[in-house]
Amino acid sequence: MKPAAGPSQRQLRAGELIRHALAGILLRGETGDPELERLGVTVHEVQISPDLKIATAYIRTLNAGAEPKALEALNRNRKYIRGLIAPKLDMKFMPDIRFRIDTALDYASKIDEILRRPDVARDLKTEE
Repeated sequence: MKPAAGPSQRQLRAGELIRHALAGILLRGETGDPELERLGVTVHEVQISPDLKIATAYIRTLNAGAEPKALEALNRNRKYIRGLIAPKLDMKFMPDIRFRIDTALDYASKIDEILRRPDVARDLKTEE
């Protein structure tokens, strides 16, 4: 059994093109949704399926804890946002965009917090 390969160059390139276009649209407030402008949504990564039909955009907001509201607003405007992105890209087919909250930062913070605990720090300390 072959180990699972990572995304192809084509997937990575398409994901980055979509991320760049989506981030620009959100930055300039082109969605026309005042809630999205107020929340300050940022796009951290876009992963695209191997068949290039589904793009998953991982988002965060500048306002801590406002991600669920941003996710709701993005899903409400999903088709319109897809229509804004399509002309900016040189792609034969514009994938369907799905939005998810990026939890990588939370995970990294939790690991950092664990490593700073005195009992863990003691175990990690090298003998001198």
